[in-house]
Amino acid sequence: MTLFLVLMAINQPLKTGSAPQGIVSFQLAGTAEQSYAIIRSWRDGKLMWVQLSLWLDFVFILAYLAALLQLTRHLTRDRPGIRERMVARWVRLLFVIAGVSDVAENIVLLNNLSPPTDSMSMTATILALIKFTGIVLGIAGLVIIRAARRHPLSHSS
Repeated sequence: MTLFLVLMAINQPLKTGSAPQGIVSFQLAGTAEQSYAIIRSWRDGKLMWVQLSLWLDFVFILAYLAALLQLTRHLTRDRPGIRERMVARWVRLLFVIAGVSDVAENIVLLNNLSPPTDSMSMTATILALIKFTGIVLGIAGLVIIRAARRHPLSHSS
C-alpha cells in the first residue's frame, strides 16, 4: 500500500495539459506525436520523476502480482469444485499475463523517452491494455468464484 501511495504522489506533478492522467497518459499515448507532446510537458525536471516512477513500478508489479496470487489462493481455499479450480487457474494466468505485460510495458516506456517512436508508443499502449484487461478480468473471476457458493463449506458429522 505504501508503494502505491508513493507512486500516486510521484504521479501528481506529472499531470499536465498534455498528460491529464500523468504516467497513465504516457502509457496510452499510442503515437510518437502524442508521446512527444507528453514528454515536452514534463521537461521542467519532471523526466527524473517519470524514470523513478517506472523503476519503482517494477517493485510494485512484484508486490501486486504476489498479493493477487495469494488472494486467489485464499479465496479458493474452501472451493474444491472442478469449476472453481478451473476458474482459479484462469484467474492466476490472467494475473501473471498482466504482470508480464506491465514489466514489458515499463521497459518499452523507458526506451520511448528519447526519442519516442510510433512503434514503441503503440506497443506500450497495447501492453497497458493487456495489463488492465488481465487485472479486471482476473478480479471478475475472483468474484465469480466467491459467488459460486455463498457460504463456506461446512464439515458434516
